[in-house]
Amino acid sequence: MSDATLDLAVIIGSVREGRFGPVVAKWFVEQAEQHGRFTAHLVDLADTPLPLELPPVPPALQPDLPRPDGMADLTRRIREADAIVVVTPDYNRSFPASLKAAIDWHYTEWQAKPIGFVGYSGGSGGLLAIEQLRQVFGELHAHTLRDYVSFPRYFELFAPDGTLIEPQGPNGAAKVLLDQLEWWGSVLHDARRDRPFAL
Repeated sequence: MSDATLDLAVIIGSVREGRFGPVVAKWFVEQAEQHGRFTAHLVDLADTPLPLELPPVPPALQPDLPRPDGMADLTRRIREADAIVVVTPDYNRSFPASLKAAIDWHYTEWQAKPIGFVGYSGGSGGLLAIEQLRQVFGELHAHTLRDYVSFPRYFELFAPDGTLIEPQGPNGAAKVLLDQLEWWGSVLHDARRDRPFAL
């Protein structure tokens, strides 16, 4: 790929009232912008209708299935992204239902794209959700990255204004993740362009 920036979608997975996801996602978008190789787009699932009732034919068998009108921007963002970062909490040792609905309403949009994770929660830092998401995205032929960013006891790590109290460690972890997203995003961008993905 040329020196053009990569399109990065940063998805806020939680839609619950009082969620902390937007604070974490805003911080990561800032890291991506400072990295210099990404054009980052914040994608908030709270802005998108996500029906839990899927059509009778799954997206895997009907990639062009009609979706609710309000889902068009989400679909476009995922389709156009060269790389994706999912910001997720742990809910009862798993990830939010809103995130699963967003994933299940799409199929080919995820294929052959790198997926990174930023997790946060009271105890595990989102790792329980991340490990389950690796399995889900693997089924969709996406490539999940080994490294991640994690915020255990996140409420002790961020100041009231949304900045990190001790940013060195998380900023370093974000740099590692972004470097990997740049490599995989560039390679897979060219691969999708030059050779259509084969199921």
